[in-house]
Amino acid sequence: MENIENTQLSTKEEVVAQAQQLAQADAIPEKANVELLKQLFYRYHNQAIQQARQEYIEQGGDPAAYVPVMDPLEETFRQAMQSIRERRAAEMLRIQEERADNLQRKNAILEEIQQLATTPEEAGANFERFKQLQQTWKEIGAVPAEQSTEVWKNYQLYTEQYYDLLKLGHEMRDYDFRKNLEIKTELCEKAEALQNTEDVISAFGQLQALHQQWKETGPVERDLREDLWTRFKNASTEINKRHQAHFESIKARETEILQQKTKLCEAIQPILQQIEVQDKSIEWESLTKKVLELQAEWRTIGYAPQKLNTTIFERFRQACDKFFTSKAEFYKSIKEEQTENLEKKKALIQKAQELSTSTDWRATTDALVALQKEWKTIGSVARKYSDQLWKEFTTACDTFFDAKKEANSGERDQQKQNLQQKQKITSDLQALLDTEGDIDIDKVKELQAAWNAVGHVPFKEKDKAYAEYRQVCDQLYDRARGARIQARTAGRFQKIQEAAGGDRQRMQRIYEQLEAEIRTYENNIGFLSASSKKGNSLVDQMQKKVEALKSELAAMARKMKEAE
Repeated sequence: MENIENTQLSTKEEVVAQAQQLAQADAIPEKANVELLKQLFYRYHNQAIQQARQEYIEQGGDPAAYVPVMDPLEETFRQAMQSIRERRAAEMLRIQEERADNLQRKNAILEEIQQLATTPEEAGANFERFKQLQQTWKEIGAVPAEQSTEVWKNYQLYTEQYYDLLKLGHEMRDYDFRKNLEIKTELCEKAEALQNTEDVISAFGQLQALHQQWKETGPVERDLREDLWTRFKNASTEINKRHQAHFESIKARETEILQQKTKLCEAIQPILQQIEVQDKSIEWESLTKKVLELQAEWRTIGYAPQKLNTTIFERFRQACDKFFTSKAEFYKSIKEEQTENLEKKKALIQKAQELSTSTDWRATTDALVALQKEWKTIGSVARKYSDQLWKEFTTACDTFFDAKKEANSGERDQQKQNLQQKQKITSDLQALLDTEGDIDIDKVKELQAAWNAVGHVPFKEKDKAYAEYRQVCDQLYDRARGARIQARTAGRFQKIQEAAGGDRQRMQRIYEQLEAEIRTYENNIGFLSASSKKGNSLVDQMQKKVEALKSELAAMARKMKEAE
């Protein structure tokens, strides 16, 4: 029967068809072919299960809950294999019984040959019977393997003993030796030809059959025996070496595959370590692509040594399961978080929509700005809701702010006019400051009242306009205050001169009174609390009073100096 290894069985269907064919064939399938079919079927069967399981996990399924689907081909295959096993069992029983019978027949021949070789006279007389026994021996099939060597050695021994005692002419013996030489030479040639057979498994099997024929062939001339056997043995050795090298190469390849698969197991470990931190920034799609690439590479490598293949596969499968389980749990938590965020954003939208028609511009503006800030703190939602939610929220906000903008457009125009009026008042005050002579305080107060009567100005211009206005007012009052101090000091000095006839001592007393008054104010300032608004206002007034008194004191000092 053709060796299955020489055929292409790339699918389960082809393997099942081959098994059914062997089950129905007349010839009994060889054990190697049966085992190979079993190995191929369950290799493809397990690959299909693993692929289906992987797809189930990648789709979010729980690895522990996965249940393989029944394969109808498996039952068909089992039935075919059961039929083959039954036929092989029956055949093996038949062979065992046949070989046991062959052993009895050969033992009977050995006993008869041994009796033929008792004396030289009997050996010569029984030569024809001896040849018949040899022919019968060759026609008898194999015996049980455990007795094969002993039976063959006894046959060689008794045969050689018979020839040694045989008194027949050497021509008959030489003829027998020549026939055996032809057979064994042909066996040597066949063994040597097997060295060039590419299928080392088939060559090894054929060599075993040649060895069996060699054992069943009689002896050759004594001086040729050693050389002939060496030739046959050397050819056998070469085939055995090729057979051993073939399996060593398979073993080496399987070891290399084991190393490659171990590297793949190690390559997935950094990915598992990365996902253990449960960081939301993990790029799951990128990591999934890497894992799928490792799985695809795994499927192209082949099988490791049989004893370790299941172990290394379990190691890799568990790592992949851990990754996809973590991924499923992550997306489950993300989905729950997004659902919660969805409800939060819907609540904000409802609040924004309720506020969108309000005309309480200031309060509603603050409320909507607070909602917008809160919106930014809420995480993402499912992509299919994100754009619509944002559109609804911004629409509600824009509705309010557009209405506010339209309502406030007239107010802004009025504020611009108010700014122009205040700038005009500031210019008028500046004109009073630029005028020589005494400051018309009544006019200043009149302009200040007009300033205060003007309404609000644009917010961005408010501080600048007020600073310019305040600066001019301060300069006006400082100038007026200086004039008053100067006039008051001059008047006080004039009164002193009129009352005391210019008495310097009288002037000195007035000077000391001013100093005492200044010290009193400064002392009082120290007792006032600067933390209260009222205290700040009173301190400012007293500070201005002190500055005025100091100015008056300085003027008095100048007058006293002038009077010396």
